[in-house]
Amino acid sequence: MLVSPAIFAMVLVTSAKALAAGIRTTSVTVTIAPNPHKRLNPELWQVLVAQRSQARPILPLTNLKTGTPIERPISIDGASVDSNDPMSQVTSVSQLSDVQPTDWAFLALQSLVERYGCIAGYPDRTFKGNRVLTRYEFAAGLNACLERVNELIASSTALVRKEDVTQLQRLKTEFTPELASVQGRVDVLEVRTAQITANQFSTTSKLNGEAIFAIAGVAAGQNANGQRIDQRTIFADRVRLNFDTSFSGEDLLRVRLQALNLDAFSGETTLTPEGDFRFGGGTFANGNNNNVALDALLYSFPIGKSTTVVIEGNAGQPDDYTSTVNPYIDNDGTSGALSNFGTRNPIYNLLGGAGLGLRQELGEYLELSLGYIATTPTVSNPSASNGLFNGPYGAIAQLTVKPSKSFNFGLTYVNSYNNDLTAGSRRANLRSYLGSISAPVPPNPAGGNAGVAQPGSLAAFGGINLPVSSNSYGLEASYQVSPKFAINGWVGYTASRLLSTGGGVLHRGDLSILNYAVTLAFPDFGGQGSLAGIIFGMEPRVVGVSRSLRAQIGTDGDNSFHLEGFYQYKLNDNIAITPGIILITNPDFNRRNSDDIIGAIRTTFTF
Repeated sequence: MLVSPAIFAMVLVTSAKALAAGIRTTSVTVTIAPNPHKRLNPELWQVLVAQRSQARPILPLTNLKTGTPIERPISIDGASVDSNDPMSQVTSVSQLSDVQPTDWAFLALQSLVERYGCIAGYPDRTFKGNRVLTRYEFAAGLNACLERVNELIASSTALVRKEDVTQLQRLKTEFTPELASVQGRVDVLEVRTAQITANQFSTTSKLNGEAIFAIAGVAAGQNANGQRIDQRTIFADRVRLNFDTSFSGEDLLRVRLQALNLDAFSGETTLTPEGDFRFGGGTFANGNNNNVALDALLYSFPIGKSTTVVIEGNAGQPDDYTSTVNPYIDNDGTSGALSNFGTRNPIYNLLGGAGLGLRQELGEYLELSLGYIATTPTVSNPSASNGLFNGPYGAIAQLTVKPSKSFNFGLTYVNSYNNDLTAGSRRANLRSYLGSISAPVPPNPAGGNAGVAQPGSLAAFGGINLPVSSNSYGLEASYQVSPKFAINGWVGYTASRLLSTGGGVLHRGDLSILNYAVTLAFPDFGGQGSLAGIIFGMEPRVVGVSRSLRAQIGTDGDNSFHLEGFYQYKLNDNIAITPGIILITNPDFNRRNSDDIIGAIRTTFTF
């Protein structure tokens, strides 16, 4: 065979090591190749040429103890090593001389381990004698025994037999190179451990976070009042820092700080919650300017193997302890759906704040979730009509059924007070919409302050603090058709009741609100970790009102549909880019309004 000069030099050195390690070599003829690219100096080259007839390579190898040849050769230059051959893992010739369970060294170390407890890696603190060890594995065990015996001698707490010290010295001499290598690796690890300890944030806490940069805008359409929406492109962000702490390894204390500067389009652009982004501000809200504030604050812990309790201190959401049954699509705006509506059934939005949640597994196929959440900041206000039980709240009960790994569904009930769906029409979010506008109430021509509005007009009731209670019912389902395709969906029905006339302005009455959606998820579409999604449905729509409210509030008379598509491209483990588009037909359920086209490019950084 043909061997380059550099390889041949390595052969000579390695052959000597092989002989010292107890490996016999077999001769083959070696022809030295020309000195390519002048890699060796001329003097050394002449020496190698002169000695080429005496050259003896190290391959093939013969086991010194058994006398049997090693059948599979290992390429000298490393280019043709069989990855399935255990010999392909060696990094040193000395490793080829394994330590057999019958060797004196193995038996000596085994005796030391069991006498002095050098190695604690095995549950019974014994040195297993049923397999061959490489010299480096053996050296690691020997190093542990040396340290343990030295500790015992230094502490004088136990007697160390003289013959054991002699055995250790003999073993140390035999495995000097391997011990030096092991100690070098230990020194490096100690330095790295010291650096991590000196610079770590906390021994119990981890810091993780995300940053969303988004370019967004309304490309075409009219707002809920029938006015043309100007085409403006915005650049916005949302940043979250999570401080996650565990005291037992099974519990979690999360403190989240958040800053964002994206106002909801329902505030001043579209004037309807339809199409609002999940990663933006609250419905009809304005004035987000990247002020850092406390967002999520929760502590979750298990009770036994089947129960999890979640204490919500701030910004608690039902998905902290309840499955929203919308896999891949629901990730709170970080990934998945762009819109608030597309993220999950809007009835889940009827509770958020501080309270208590519980998740109870009822065997393999059933799961019960219960929660009571009072709205912040009124939960901490001791004045009248506030506090934990006298102010706005939401209570949820859900039974999640999991007949198989690929199919599950949820039956959901939510009771709420003074909370809105944050998606759908203005009528479907009557309390928050009226609270966001300040139009004067027209006087009653007959006297008094019982303002009268034309059918369907809501602006006349602006500024009213309208108490509302709701009972909502939901059915959610998910079916994983294949590893790369899942179909999800839901239907939600909400019965809301106006509990006051607002000072004689409005009649009491009931509203019936309906919403539904189908979501399609395509995991790993176009690449590992990427995701394509399609969402189609009807955002919350008032489909019926009491007779007393027909003239004042009215219903959402026309159909309006939500169509959303996005593609989330995973650039790497920490960056994902998601372009998407949202089409809202007949905005605010009014066919006189031109369709809205809303676009966004969301870039999410996780760290």
